[in-house]
Amino acid sequence: MKKIQELPTPEDLKKEFPLPYKVQKIKKQRDQEIEDIFTGKDDRLILIIGPCSADREDAVLDYMNRLAVLQEKVKDKIFMIPRVYTNKPRTKGVGYKGMLHQPDPHSKEDMLKGIIAIRKLHTDVVTQTGFTCAEEMLYPENHAYLSDLLGYVAIGARSVENQQHRIVASGVGICRNEESDRWRSYCHDEFCCGSASRSKICIPWLGSTDRWESTSSCNIKRICG
Repeated sequence: MKKIQELPTPEDLKKEFPLPYKVQKIKKQRDQEIEDIFTGKDDRLILIIGPCSADREDAVLDYMNRLAVLQEKVKDKIFMIPRVYTNKPRTKGVGYKGMLHQPDPHSKEDMLKGIIAIRKLHTDVVTQTGFTCAEEMLYPENHAYLSDLLGYVAIGARSVENQQHRIVASGVGICRNEESDRWRSYCHDEFCCGSASRSKICIPWLGSTDRWESTSSCNIKRICG
């Protein structure tokens, strides 16, 4: 392995691209609404909706603005969380890996431009539509770059058995994406891990390697596909 590009820490990126007060307020309100639905205080249905790959900002924003019109019509019964997945899992590790890697699909990979692009995209969606979105946590290390923006975090079928994903899940609201009922035993293990407090070695974002302890998450859900 060799170092090819220096990237800012999540903390530095958030300082460079801080969230407007309006976005912070929307995020706080929607987080509470999502929790109320999960805990039965709110009887609306949550609908996680949208394409699995966000690779063009103009197309994403057009879709989100159209969806916001529909959300207004059904707001008393349905709470929408749009998907804005900026990481593309690749079984063989080749091909287009999403906006995080290639903010311009026709240019070479540039993860510095990528993490800035995805933060801007999620911020623009909240600003224009009032949606906080779902994002796939393909890499646990990347979650912190968007943790103050997301309404929901998904772990895909390729990652559900990964120990690091499970431990990070214990500190955030998570949905699980299972492929079929044969994964039932794995799902039980994930709930056990994610619903309790866990500790892990933290990547040295601030110049030192630390041990962090997560809070337990009671908002872990399973999605069958």
